[in-house]
Amino acid sequence: MDTNENSILKIYASSTDKIGTDLLYEHIVVLAKKKSIAGITVYRGIMGFGLSNNEIETSRFWELTEKLPIVIEMIDKTQILENFYQFILNDLRLLPKGCLVTMHPIEIKFQKTGNKK
Repeated sequence: MDTNENSILKIYASSTDKIGTDLLYEHIVVLAKKKSIAGITVYRGIMGFGLSNNEIETSRFWELTEKLPIVIEMIDKTQILENFYQFILNDLRLLPKGCLVTMHPIEIKFQKTGNKK
């Protein structure tokens, strides 16, 4: 394995999934920051379903709370993401509902860092 190889780690879950009292996506983002993951973004879907729920979840403007699909996406060196995945695996196993985790190698074509304030 090329030690400079980059990958993308994706976690598919629900916006209402929790680890203890914390929302799953917030928990993962905070841990990723502490572990110095290069970048992480959480996307909220407008409609979806998965194997752990027979219902199609959709965003409707009149609903007060929305249970929607989310994707937590991280990009970094492959080995760093593998280590992070192993670090959070027990938390993912404890989720009452299901989730899906994928990791794929990627080629970064362009990266420009901004000025830190």
